Amino acid sequence: MHPVELLHTGATLLAPLLEPAGFRFAAGDQGTGSGGPFAVGAFTNGARELELHVRGCLGIVVYRAPNVVVAHEVLMRAATDGARPAYPGFSDDPLDGFRHLKQDLENFGAVFLHGADEALAEQAALGEARSAGRRGFGALS
Repeated sequence: MHPVELLHTGATLLAPLLEPAGFRFAAGDQGTGSGGPFAVGAFTNGARELELHVRGCLGIVVYRAPNVVVAHEVLMRAATDGARPAYPGFSDDPLDGFRHLKQDLENFGAVFLHGADEALAEQAALGEARSAGRRGFGALS
């Protein structure tokens, strides 16, 4: 599936959760880079944004809000309180990344979907603190 088609199909899977919370999807950049074809889109609600990057599957997921820019895996380190998030998961179905992301949003995304900006900023800061030293070889332990 081409990244543009994958992004739009994946957005359709996320919409039943995000649209009732006031988010709307819009496609962004698309093209071919050094890694091949790509597509970017985002669900936005005012100053909140869930940015999605797709190549062969859902890749980068970034949460944005006033004073907050945080990757999904970092935010989940705080939100899950030690539980294992579903995204990225492992699958041969490229749409499963969107399904896994939806599951994480359902289970751990209340602060992003409905919480105050300050609460989201605190959760992001906690995720960053828990992520310290978890890059490169430090992430293996």
